[in-house]
Parts: sequence; C-alpha cells; structure tokens
Amino acid sequence: MRVSRRGFFFGMGAGGALIAAWALSPRKFTAPLKPGPGEYAFDAWLKIGTDGVVSVAVPALEMGQGITTLIPQIVAMELGADWRQIAVEPAPVSGAYANSVLAAEWAPLWLPLISGLADKPDSLLARRFAEREAFTATADGTSLAAHEAAARSAAAGARVMLAKAAAAKWGVAWEECEAQGGMILHDKNKASFGELVAAAATYAPPSPPVLRAEAPRERPGEFPPGAPLHFPRLDLPSKIDGSHAFAGDVRLPDMVFAAIRHGPIGDAKLGHYNPNGAHGQPGLLEVVAGTGWLAAVASNWWAAEQALAKIAPHFTARGKPDSAVLNKALAAGLQSGSADTIIALGNGGSDKSSLVAQYMIAPALHASLETATATARIENGRCELWLASQAPQSARQAVAAALGISLDDVTLYPLPAGGSFDARLEHDHAVEAALLARAVKRPVQLVWSRWQEHVAGRPRTPAAAQLKAQTASDGSLISLSIRVAMPATAREFGGRLFGGRSAYDALALQDKSDAVACAGLTPPYAIPNLSVEHVPVRTQLPTGRLRGNSHGIGAFLTETFIDELAHQVRREPLSYRMLLLGSQPRLAACLQRAATLADWGGGNGGSGQGLACWKMTLGEAEGHIAVVASARRDERGIKVDKLTAVADIGRIVNVDIARQQIEGGLLFGLGLVTGSTTQYAKGLPLTGRLGLLGLPLLADCPEIVTEFIDSEAAPFDPGELGAVVAPPAIANALASAGSVRLHNLPLDQS
Repeated sequence: MRVSRRGFFFGMGAGGALIAAWALSPRKFTAPLKPGPGEYAFDAWLKIGTDGVVSVAVPALEMGQGITTLIPQIVAMELGADWRQIAVEPAPVSGAYANSVLAAEWAPLWLPLISGLADKPDSLLARRFAEREAFTATADGTSLAAHEAAARSAAAGARVMLAKAAAAKWGVAWEECEAQGGMILHDKNKASFGELVAAAATYAPPSPPVLRAEAPRERPGEFPPGAPLHFPRLDLPSKIDGSHAFAGDVRLPDMVFAAIRHGPIGDAKLGHYNPNGAHGQPGLLEVVAGTGWLAAVASNWWAAEQALAKIAPHFTARGKPDSAVLNKALAAGLQSGSADTIIALGNGGSDKSSLVAQYMIAPALHASLETATATARIENGRCELWLASQAPQSARQAVAAALGISLDDVTLYPLPAGGSFDARLEHDHAVEAALLARAVKRPVQLVWSRWQEHVAGRPRTPAAAQLKAQTASDGSLISLSIRVAMPATAREFGGRLFGGRSAYDALALQDKSDAVACAGLTPPYAIPNLSVEHVPVRTQLPTGRLRGNSHGIGAFLTETFIDELAHQVRREPLSYRMLLLGSQPRLAACLQRAATLADWGGGNGGSGQGLACWKMTLGEAEGHIAVVASARRDERGIKVDKLTAVADIGRIVNVDIARQQIEGGLLFGLGLVTGSTTQYAKGLPLTGRLGLLGLPLLADCPEIVTEFIDSEAAPFDPGELGAVVAPPAIANALASAGSVRLHNLPLDQS
C-alpha cells in the first residue's frame, strides 16, 4: 500500500473549521474531514464532490463485519445517493465519532466507583467521557447503535441543503423536491448532486435534521440467499482480487522489517543473548533489545525471523502460567472461593439437587488470519502509525507514553483488520513498532509470527463452573444455581486499556468484582429460584476479550445443562425450553421456527440432533437466536453435517451482511468446539501454529440454513450470536447421537 497525500491527510484528522457533534451533545470539534479540490464536507460524516461522488467516513474498524458497507448504506439511503457513486474513507480519531454506547457498556471499567452514573449511552458522563477521550473503540457490536443516528443526521442535512439549492434554481419549494439515485427531482426538473453541491454548501443544515420517515432497512423476505443485492459489500471486490490493503501491505520509503521474540508469559525480562549468533545472516541490519523482548530488524521479515532463531535469546520470568496450576486454582475457587452474587431470584439456588454438573472451559485463542502488524515512522519528534486498531485512541496514548512525546505528536492511520475477534483491542505491537522506529531511525514494519501471537496475545478467560438444578415431581424446573470461577477478565482488560497497566500488573485485578465479565452468565429463562455467582480467581495467565465474551461461556453452560436436565426428567428438549420461555416470546419464536426448518425430531437417542437458543442485549436492543445442529463423530472426530439458525435481530439494515455474520459466527463457534485453544507450560503456549489449533477446514464446514424473523424492534448486531450458540447446539447434538456428554470446551479437551 502506498501512502497518498489524501490518505495521509485523513489519518492526521487535521482541519480548519469547527463542527458540532450532532446527536451527541453541544460540543465542538475540529472538523475531521477536510475537503479536497472539488469536494464539500457535510458535518463529520460525508463529503460530496462536483463529480457526484459521495465519500463516507467510517470511524469503526473494518474487521470483516461489513461496517464499511453498513454506515455508507445508511448515508446513501438517507441521502438518496447512487450506490455506484459511494466511496469510503477511514475516519481519523476524533471526539466527533465518540462511541458513547460502548462507553456506557464499559463504564465499570473506566469509572468503577460510580459506574451507575454513566451506564446509559445518553448519560452526560458517558457522552463526555467518549467525546473528551475520542473513544471510538469498535467492540461488542456497538458500531451501528453508536453511529447510525449521527450518520443519518448528517446525510439528512446534506439532502435538505441539496434540495434547497435545487429549489432556488427552479423557483420551487424545497419541500417539494425529492432526492434519489444521486439526483434532486421536481416534476420534470432534475439535477445531480455534483451539479448542486457548490450551491448547497452555502446553506445551513436544518436543526433538527429532517429525517426520512423510515429508518434504513431491508426486509428479510426480499433477500433470500442468492437474490440480487441492492447494496453489495463495498470491500468485496478488492478482497477478491487481492488489492485490499491491510496493515502488512504498507510500504514507506526506506522502510525496514522487524520480527520479535517475547519472553514467557509473566513478568519477563530479557536475559543474555549473543547478537553475533546471527553474524552473516543476509539482510540483517540491527538487533534491538526491549525490557521483555528482543527484535531483529532486516531488509525483509524472513531475514529478521531467521536471525532471531539463530540468536535464540534467553529470558527470565516470574509468575509463568502453567495449565495444571491454572486449572487447579479454578477448581479450588469453584469449590470454596468467595463469590459475588450476580443475580438472585426467589430463594436462589437450592441445596436439594436433581442434577449437578461441573464444567471446565479452556482458554480460547483468537486465531485471526492476520497476526499483529504495525508500521511506525518517527520524524521531527512526531510518530506516525499504520495499523488495524479497535481502540485507536488508546493505541496513540500508549505510544505517546512509551516515546515520551505529546499525544498530539502521534498520528494513527487506520487500516482494516484481517480478522480480529477483539484481539486488536490490544496495542502492544504498536508500542514495539514505535520503539523500534526510534531505535533504528527508519520506518519499521513489525509483524508478529503466529507463535508470538500465541505468546503475547491474550485469550478468552478459562473458567470452571458448577450448575445445580432442582426439579418437581413432574420434571418442571424449580431452581437453578450457576457458580462460575474465572478471573475478573473485564477488569483486567480495563486496567490495560484505560489504566495503562502492563499485562503482568493487570493480573492484580483478576480477583476483583467484575460485572462486565459476568454480563453473559444470566440465562434467558423464567426460573422461579435462580442464583448466579461469580468467584473471581487470580491466575497467572493474562486474559482478554474474544468474540461473544462471557456469553460464549454462559450459553454453553446453560444450554447444555438444560438439555441434559430435559433428558433426565424424560422431557423433550424443545418443549422443555418452551415452558421456560414464557417471558421471551421473540426467543421462543426463533426456537419454534428453527425446529420447523430443521425437521426437529425430538432429539432422541441416536438422532444426532441438538438445539440451543440464546438472547443478548445492548441497551434497549435485543438479539435472539436459536440453532438446531446435526452432528456426529466419525473417524476424524467431530463432524457437523448441518446448522439451522433462526434469528430475530430487530430492524436489519443489510440482510446479506447479517446473514454473513450469523454464518461466520456459527463457524467460529464450531472452531471453539473442536479447538481454538492451547495448553501452557512454564509460561509458554504449547501450540504455536494455526494448523494445529483444530480449526474447521473447508471440508469440515456444514450446510448452513439461516433465516431471520422480520421485526420492528431496535436493530441488534448479529456478529456474536452464532458464535455463542453453536457450541452448545453441537454438544447437544453429539450427546443425542450417542456420544458421552462432555462438560468441557473444547469438547475434545480432556
């Protein structure tokens, strides 16, 4: 990827005039979009050129979820633009794009003592924090909720301004003009956006904005699989032909390449090493030592990697995690640790148990296709960064602190991620690239190997759990007790992201109370007596966020246990769940429809069918999904033949992208069933290659049937739904196929 003048500017985020953050609060920011020749900016979200091209700014990280299509689609539908003339530009870091929705969700992490004052997106504290800190993080499916209103408002304002320009030209009322297909129409008159934009820019945008009567949406029934698309993905053509630019595609004048070795997990220090060990390595330029790492810089990455292999640095470390010790700590916490009560309904759980089951959830690796990659250049006391980041402002702050320079002297150029699954919420590689660039006084591109991704990355937390149920004589569920022992993983992550703590120092937060880490542990069922407890356990393994987070743990525990309980009391699993879903009609509708589509046969022994359902919430929005899996074991292990999913995610902006997200999530969940984990010994992961993680191959991918229930409810991002519900559905299918019911995840993990 070559750096153009235009691309350089938009990373800078510099601008002249001040703009108001519409739909956020009456706060002004430097205009993040500076129009080029023949372009006119409309708020922070779009520019229109005299050639008719509409350029839309996207502040969220594109990591495969399609956000660089969804936000432009919202703008195009509200504006009345021609989709063929829509362009996308990554937005610079700016408070104008503040994600107050995520700020509210994560309020306990940045405002732990009084988080209740900032736990709503419209709360003054959440808005002010997000704007002041330029908090534009991409996570937890919040992008649409955070940015749709502001993008629509900007597009609506531009539409009215264009209509006023046309109305003045034709001598008519602007309210009588219509915008569609990139044109303003009135009777027989028509003019393109490009013809009108110069005059339109002289008008003031209306306040409040005049929005279209219906929010952007597509109806599921109008877009069955294979149907022609009105808004095909904008990033698809370049991803197909290989021209899509990722972090590893950046090329700068005089740039060199770096590979790195990190010390074992823990408080690692670089010990002795012999730089002469790589003497004669072609292309090697320099060896740079950090506190807990050693990097080689060369004319190409392979030369740097080979040099490190020859040098073979030694490290000392304390607090090195070991899987046996880790599992023992979780088991002890589960048995006798002090618990925080997350929810207690009725009399809570009962000591009289009809069924007791214990579970062990292994750490889950992100396994993204693109490993951590960052390019840094330092000139005249300023640092420029090129990387994919889900939390770009935090990355800038960390780099500024590491270099001892002002935040204003750190520029970040956002790039798309080749997968992330929340791995790019971390920014260690950005700091390392900046330190290397300072050391060698040249632009440096640092790429972590897959092995280093496993060493220095942070997996989803491991957990141990115990579920106990009491049933009446007729088999109905009277009480359910869920007790989960795991680190306070969200508090730990927050300590790194918001507190600037190192991975080792943040371990001190693992044994604290953590409401965010437990958000997905509460079942969707109406149970008279329910108890959910979290036992915070400090381990020696740093943990992070991963697609689905605690919902992936909660759904697996609840849905496999309910299924096992149904079989124990000789009740059909579908009807048993339906009795518990009286207060969840949307989820019940998904479950019934999925069963119908999959020809559900009752999940009897030998059928190989299993089902699961789950609900997730974000503010007032709810996502519901039910999955029926057909699975068995063959000579190669777990074989999933078919997954049938029905989801209710409220208003859908783009049906095709929503379907992709459900399907991708289901396959991600299949990976969690078959692998995506590693054991640890002496602070090192025992699995260092992607091909050894047990991920599904193309031949392992099942037939997938996905259907959406048309809904008028608030939109919910579907990206995590499939990932959390697929593992329990597959586990239940394997149990019904005659396999021994396993309480571990992955299912083959002993």
